[in-house]
Amino acid sequence: DKTVSLRKDLSEMHEWITQAEEEYLERDFEYKTPDELQKAVEELKRAKEEALQKEVKVKLITDSVNNFIAKAPPAAHEALKKELDVLITSYQQLCSRLNGKWKTLEEVWACWRELLSYLDAENKWLNEVEKKLKATENVQGGAEEISESLDSLERLMRHPEDNRNQIRELAQTLTDGGILDELINEKLEKFNTRWEELQQEAVRRQKSLEQSIQSAQETDKTLRLIQESLAAIDKQLTAYTADRVDAAQVPQEAL
Repeated sequence: DKTVSLRKDLSEMHEWITQAEEEYLERDFEYKTPDELQKAVEELKRAKEEALQKEVKVKLITDSVNNFIAKAPPAAHEALKKELDVLITSYQQLCSRLNGKWKTLEEVWACWRELLSYLDAENKWLNEVEKKLKATENVQGGAEEISESLDSLERLMRHPEDNRNQIRELAQTLTDGGILDELINEKLEKFNTRWEELQQEAVRRQKSLEQSIQSAQETDKTLRLIQESLAAIDKQLTAYTADRVDAAQVPQEAL
């Protein structure tokens, strides 16, 4: 019987749609690791593609039902037509929901990758700060050399806040959705702790270098005064010698 055969096809398709909904749309997903998230993205992509491939079967069933209705008496039309309409609506909704969920998860995955990228960039900058702080630990030389080290450190510390703001926003977006929250909180805590420690150390080092510059300037000034004093004494002694003044006549303070 053609009606029985058509109802069987409709029923099988309904079952497949119900299973797909239960498997991909009604099941609670937990994304605690990047691997789980990536696997879910790939799973939903496959499910979306599989659903699209079923379009051929839905079209065949639709054509078969419509052909049967065109030839069958009106009494057989209504129930079959209603079942077909329900199937088409359910199928279209399934495709739309699968596609929507897949796109959402793809955006979440992209958000996670972007967060990692910003964290990597900021950690590279923190590595440079750490290296610079070690290089300025025991700066040798006078005021000019120390001043160059201070300028170099200050230039490095004039780092824009943009990346850190992006990290904060991306992390908030993901954790608000309960996605990779433990991992993200752990990464952020580690990053923020390191950031704060190096910032504080940089401020201390800047103050220390400023004091070193001041001390070096005072030392330079003292040395210059001594050199000027010695030059004056040397000039005075030279003058006495030129005038053939006896050593006994040289004033005591000149010696």
